[in-house]
Amino acid sequence: MCAETIPGVPRERRRKLADMAIPGFQNFFLPVLRAFAGDKELRAQELRTNVAAQMQLSQTDLQERLAGGTLTFNSRVGWAKTYLDKAGLVRTVQKGTYAITPAGRALLEEAPTTIDQKFLRRYDSFREFMLGGAEADEPETTSSSPAVAPVETRTPNEQLEEGYRQLRKQAEHELLQRVMNVTPRFFEELVVELLVNMGYGGSRDDAGKAIGRSGDGGIDGLIKEDPLGLDAVYVQAKRWQNNVGRPEIQAFAGSLEGERARKGVFITTSGFTEGAREYVGKIDKRIVLIDGPQLVSLMFEHGIGVTPAITYVVKRVDGDYFDEE
Repeated sequence: MCAETIPGVPRERRRKLADMAIPGFQNFFLPVLRAFAGDKELRAQELRTNVAAQMQLSQTDLQERLAGGTLTFNSRVGWAKTYLDKAGLVRTVQKGTYAITPAGRALLEEAPTTIDQKFLRRYDSFREFMLGGAEADEPETTSSSPAVAPVETRTPNEQLEEGYRQLRKQAEHELLQRVMNVTPRFFEELVVELLVNMGYGGSRDDAGKAIGRSGDGGIDGLIKEDPLGLDAVYVQAKRWQNNVGRPEIQAFAGSLEGERARKGVFITTSGFTEGAREYVGKIDKRIVLIDGPQLVSLMFEHGIGVTPAITYVVKRVDGDYFDEE
């Protein structure tokens, strides 16, 4: 969809939306309210179909997903409906069915060109929802240096996801720096603990006995692929600054042959050359390459070298709880 065709979007905002397949969620407020212009009750799917038609979104646009897997369009329609509900402009008739209110009809008669959060502050119920009843302090402006508040294009869920991604990225960056500076022995212990937490190597003691054979600062050894030891995986890890090339991977493949192993994992704190990756794709042995960013991502996922700081449990209302038999 072209941003120039979005209903009710002022010209100064259109440029910001030009590169977005799905507009920011505040741009959904007016289309959602307009969907009820016929004064009819709409089910959730009917509402989404109406809004998609108004905003001229393609099927490709409608398949766009957030990081958590939720359809972006569905999320933004849902949040727009919630905000309009809090402003008293639409209401829930029953689970999954919505309708416009007298206040909503009155607003449509004003023919607004845009509706955003600032616009909705005219309604007491919305201010109470957003601010706990407190009035927001309006920024002071002067004719020489007007203050322009940024337009938030993301829903609260999306802001939470983005904040989490940024915090995780920062933590993983610090993890990699720490891993690069540990001793070879500590690195061996780290890899053992990671593999065990991922379900490999059987017990911690089993994995510890099987790994750590080499004296070159790396890790060479066989570990159990599963707790029962039905198959084995050969592991090698290199705490390197430079990328691992094809010669090292060829040597690793030779080690697999010598150990009669069919599977291997090569872990490095750096990266792999294109030649190394191409070689792995051509041989019969199953070798998984884990570079530095993947290593710290796995450490983060499986709780190695990190500890919970703050936990937020996001809850939603359970509609089924209130369904009476």
